[in-house]
Amino acid sequence: MASASVSTPARVLAFAAHPDDIDFGAAGTVARWARDGADITYCIMTSGDAGGFDPSDRSNVSGLRRDEQREAARQVGARDVVFLGERDGYLEVNHAVIARAVELIRRVRPDVVLSMHPERNWDRLQASHPDHLACGEIVTRAVYPAAENPFAYPELAEQGLEAYKVPWLWFYGAPRERENIAVDVTGTVDAKLAAIRVHASQHPDIDGMDATVRRLLQENAQRHHLPEGSSAEVFHAVGVNTEQTIAGF
Repeated sequence: MASASVSTPARVLAFAAHPDDIDFGAAGTVARWARDGADITYCIMTSGDAGGFDPSDRSNVSGLRRDEQREAARQVGARDVVFLGERDGYLEVNHAVIARAVELIRRVRPDVVLSMHPERNWDRLQASHPDHLACGEIVTRAVYPAAENPFAYPELAEQGLEAYKVPWLWFYGAPRERENIAVDVTGTVDAKLAAIRVHASQHPDIDGMDATVRRLLQENAQRHHLPEGSSAEVFHAVGVNTEQTIAGF
């Protein structure tokens, strides 16, 4: 089990299925990295059009959720938000979406890619929305082998987007048995919660949500033996191209 001593990456590209997913899963870590100088880009794969609770006016849901996500990103210091606009609840693992993920990876050239996890969490099935699982699989395929294969999606190379080897792929929302990194976010809990609160269209009980998130962050820290009173976000970190990895093995 690694700890929060992981150095701050220079560039981060964070993927999510829906607006607010990153904020629940990784916004404390994003805020910490941004505070320390990281350049962070978000990519939201669906428009979030199936979210919310008001049945009276569905026509503005996507626009509202885009605005919420932009403001939430600003709260934690993320520089840019890219929306792929896929239909909420219909995200599929296909080459059209994988190519768009590869394009963004090659443009940003991140040190760390953040993504939702591709494995179903049977302990808490609500963490495994089908769009979440699809996001994780799309990003995994984009990171390896497609982003680093100069012959994959040749139209991207023709646009000047050369192959790029991602050093690290960090998954949030992982099943507990996969967790191997705990990031101490004690100093950025308030920023994380401020970002989550921006998504007011999705949360009928803001105070209850706030209390639950604080409790879960503290439980993460306790489970991974951080100092008493700490809060933590947890990840399944995969070294893709590091000093310890060997290409093709």
